[in-house]
Amino acid sequence: MLLRLAYLGITNAFAVLRLLTGSDRDKDAEILALRHQLAVLQRQLDGQRVRFEPADRAWLAAMLHRLPGPRLQSLRLLVRPDTVLRWHRDLIARRHAAASWPRQRGRPPTVRSIRVLVLRLVRENPSWGYGRVHGELLTLGISVAASTVWEILRKAGIDPAPDRAATTWTQFLRAQANALLAADFIETVTLTGTRLYVLAVIEHASRRIRILGATAHPTAAWVTQAARNLVMDLDDAGCRVKYLIRDRDGKYPAGFDQVLADAGITIVRSGIRVPRMNAVMERWVRTCRRELLDRTLILNQRHLLHALREFEIFYNTHRPHQGIANARPLAPLPEPITDPDRLAHLTIHRCDRLGGVLREYEHAA
Repeated sequence: MLLRLAYLGITNAFAVLRLLTGSDRDKDAEILALRHQLAVLQRQLDGQRVRFEPADRAWLAAMLHRLPGPRLQSLRLLVRPDTVLRWHRDLIARRHAAASWPRQRGRPPTVRSIRVLVLRLVRENPSWGYGRVHGELLTLGISVAASTVWEILRKAGIDPAPDRAATTWTQFLRAQANALLAADFIETVTLTGTRLYVLAVIEHASRRIRILGATAHPTAAWVTQAARNLVMDLDDAGCRVKYLIRDRDGKYPAGFDQVLADAGITIVRSGIRVPRMNAVMERWVRTCRRELLDRTLILNQRHLLHALREFEIFYNTHRPHQGIANARPLAPLPEPITDPDRLAHLTIHRCDRLGGVLREYEHAA
């Protein structure tokens, strides 16, 4: 608006300078021509409303408010004289409001540390509403209104507590990670075209992988026996599992679920075409394909089992996992090297598995 007013002021100043050089006769002729154009425009509008921009209103109000009432009534304007006077009153009111604004700041803003604390409480406690957060602040000696807490949450775009308290699948997996297993079948093809099926199970908390076996014919008896072997392995390792996530593949017989149910493990079936419900297992399948199967020519079932056993050892004892802060399932990370002399004289050896398909690096003895 200010730029528009400045533009109008400059253009009209040049117009005034141009009028000073003209005679009264020329000015009268120009006024009559402009009045006639306005009359034509008013006939064409036929009662339609003319919209003025704020800068146009301010300029007309400043130019015409000094004219006496009769003179203003006789002017041929696109708006009524009362409208021009109202524009002038609004212009004066805005000027007074701008002059008094620094003294009318209203309610002071909330301290930034309180806003940060409110957002932290909601982030750490998704089921808390603004009333519960307000009560917690009072126990800490922080006196704020409940409406202030609500306003902080609204401005931060945080939904009400009922919408935030709903448990998502990701939250469920993280909360139950120590008691979760995930199973899946992975397919591969040998050089002769034989299709083999691999059954694997992974622990959510530690990312430890267990290769239960590989076969060309995953019969009900074979899969059920793999479940028995899994239960015995879990007992030997002292692993307490409550849930096992699997898809709805028809290769899982009823005996597979029954063996696990007898061991106190509940089967959780993932949704149809929802791989994210078994994301940890699907991620391992992708890793196994990219790092092993896509780089190895499988001769037969025996060769596949040998490669999978080597990959299982490599995956559980050496390969770091980003999902658990680059830790290893069966081997903790060593202490960081802080000795400058040792860092300056590092001797690292490479150990190859499967002819160099898998590579491990370790310090020389």
